[in-house]
Amino acid sequence: MSDGAELAQIREAVRALCADFPGEYWRALDRERAYPEEFVAALTKAGFLAALIPEQYGGSGLTMGAAIAIMEEIQAAGCNGAACHAQMYTMGTLLRHGSAEQKARYLPDIARGTPRLQAFGVTEPTSGTDTLSLRTTAVRDGDHYVVNGQKIWTSRAEHSDLMLLLARTTPREQAASRTAGLSVFIVDMREAKGHGLTIRPIRTMMNHATTEVFFENMRVPAANLIGNEGEGFRYILSGMNAERILIAAECIGDAKWFIDKAASYAGERVVFGRPIGQNQGVQFPIARCYIAMRAAELMVREAAALYEAGQDCGAEANMAKHLAAEASWAAADMCVQTHGGFGFAEEFDIERKFRETRLYTVAPISTNLVLSYIAEHVLGLPRSY
Repeated sequence: MSDGAELAQIREAVRALCADFPGEYWRALDRERAYPEEFVAALTKAGFLAALIPEQYGGSGLTMGAAIAIMEEIQAAGCNGAACHAQMYTMGTLLRHGSAEQKARYLPDIARGTPRLQAFGVTEPTSGTDTLSLRTTAVRDGDHYVVNGQKIWTSRAEHSDLMLLLARTTPREQAASRTAGLSVFIVDMREAKGHGLTIRPIRTMMNHATTEVFFENMRVPAANLIGNEGEGFRYILSGMNAERILIAAECIGDAKWFIDKAASYAGERVVFGRPIGQNQGVQFPIARCYIAMRAAELMVREAAALYEAGQDCGAEANMAKHLAAEASWAAADMCVQTHGGFGFAEEFDIERKFRETRLYTVAPISTNLVLSYIAEHVLGLPRSY
């Protein structure tokens, strides 16, 4: 089977699965701020969340191209992959840098969905996107590390069994370099809850299941350290690139959903005796959003191809995320404007998706940091921070 035929089959299968979770399913969850447990279970059972886990560990062993197709189709169907997309990119750190024992211990179970690896403990209240200034510490004590500190925006922590945690193992002033002294751990939250780990949900403008987590003398087995102590920042970088590419694909899916919704409505809605889509004031914004979406889609594919080839894709991953997030947000705004008052009505799902896609011009990396990265690493301009 050709790659194109395989991707077409994957897309068709995802669309078929998502058809069982229509707008009313997501609207009910949104009202209650509830987690889409049935949806995540269905994706897990179908093997889609194990897409990037090699077959030898029970995964699907697919490419990044297949993974972005999965996430794009989820969003284009009106569903929300943010409930579970972390497994796609967090497991990469374990796969690339974990020991043979760690991979054999965790990956087959993660592929099956029990336990879930959905939480990524990086961001902190005081440092924000300045990851190298994080304050959470992990101090070696015999065959354990003792962790103290706090993380914020740790999404899905309440619905995850394992967390990938980045903590400082060497004081910043003693670290050999700016990026040294940080380490990555696998935290079994089933054991840690009530034993030094506290999780508090944060209510946000969309149903995102995000939290803040607190560590107070939480003990993590030294065997759960991934790779070498002090090299954790380097380990998570490839995962961050994967995260940006996958979320960019989700934004492309969102943009397609908004554009399709707007084009359909504009072709059917009759005002002053003619379809509103006959008016250039309505059709041109839809066309502009389609052009922007297609351009961003090509950048997402470029970034995914470089990632698959094992090449440096930092610039492309950042640009893909930026362009896709901008395209989806522009399409969301256009879709509301096209629908007028109906764009604000819950039953149309537009206001829900509008809120959901707004997140991605801020997370997982803000627009300003993307621009700073391109300015410094691509254009050679002086570092601004």
